[in-house]
Amino acid sequence: MTTAPAQALLRRMFDAAIASAQPARCIPAHLPDPQELGRGRLIVIGAGKASAAMARAVEDHWPGPLSGLIVTRYGYAVPCERIEIVEAAHPVPDAAGLAAAERMLALVQDLTPDDLVLCLISGGGSALLPLPLPGLTLEHKQAVNRELLKSGATISEMNCVRRHLSAIKGGRLAAACHPARVLTLLISDVPGDDPMDIASGPTVADPTSCADALAIVRRYGIALPAEVREALESGRGESVKPGDARLARAETRMIAAPQLALEAAAEVARAAGYAAHILGDAIEGEARDVGKVMAGIALQVAQRGQPVAAPCVLLSGGETTVTVRGQGRGGRNVEFLLSTAIALNGHPRIHGLAGDTDGVDGQEEIAGACLAPDTLARAWALGLKPRDSLADNDGHGFFEALGDSVITGPTLTNVNDFRALLIEA
Repeated sequence: MTTAPAQALLRRMFDAAIASAQPARCIPAHLPDPQELGRGRLIVIGAGKASAAMARAVEDHWPGPLSGLIVTRYGYAVPCERIEIVEAAHPVPDAAGLAAAERMLALVQDLTPDDLVLCLISGGGSALLPLPLPGLTLEHKQAVNRELLKSGATISEMNCVRRHLSAIKGGRLAAACHPARVLTLLISDVPGDDPMDIASGPTVADPTSCADALAIVRRYGIALPAEVREALESGRGESVKPGDARLARAETRMIAAPQLALEAAAEVARAAGYAAHILGDAIEGEARDVGKVMAGIALQVAQRGQPVAAPCVLLSGGETTVTVRGQGRGGRNVEFLLSTAIALNGHPRIHGLAGDTDGVDGQEEIAGACLAPDTLARAWALGLKPRDSLADNDGHGFFEALGDSVITGPTLTNVNDFRALLIEA
């Protein structure tokens, strides 16, 4: 298979992964029976990159009255008639997100046991609901967020810190809904699909503590404003714990996740005559290190037929991290792919694609990129130095110069990273 058909197949696989997690496909089967409400109201709230599309799916399939408020990333709004959609900043929060979080908490005050709160949560909700603890400010949250993003901490570690600085995460939103019933529908973007790590768990109990958050801060040498450190050291940032009576009527359902997206991509590969092997849906670690490992596996397949034979596709998901040391434009998927390309060293039978299923890798409106056997040769011909680009965390600049960026626009969903290496026979 030449480069163009291989890249086309990889893009069809990526598109299939994204399509599998579209809210219009996932939401309807999980909506409650309208007859269960009786005299109660349906209040729809939520946050995340997919939350507006989730809200639209609810409106399209709910026959009775409803109202609500959703906050999503700028550019990810979907028109709704009865649910208000607010846009805010991601990954560093802004005043629009703060105001939306305040309004959301106010919306669920004074509910009754007859009411049902339908909470729609997807990846990105941590930044989109930046309501700080009393005594902290949005500027404090922004500063901590920036430090976390460049620290190399895992998403689980970052969200542990965020939960303990929030007035709405770590189960606090569900607690505010008490005594109403709360049904949370989740689209997972985190390794392991733990609900407390998706948008930092606004409607689920949190077994971690302020002490755990401080340990993470120390582990990565994260600089904290004095007020933030006091909130953690004093314990006043403690979240809602398992067994809290206010969460007794809170239920959570996972409606889309990385594994399902990888399985959808695998079906496309098999239909094209390629064996498909899912290596893991929760792979973490430094993006450049994961790239080396994946390249090593692909080379073993291509050269020795181990552990599987070509032709095949190696699929993986999860969320790698980037410890920022350079001045480049970043992006964990393009960093992974650039590292992979260097390790493959132009192998003639290996192609690849890596992208974020939300359409945004890092802070760029670019989902990711693709690589081909001639990626390094074309880069050298342009005067690019791949190892220098990697050292500068400039995967986006590298692949954009080659014309190999993958751009989807807002996908209106988010099931984390997608990585595929196609090995020809």
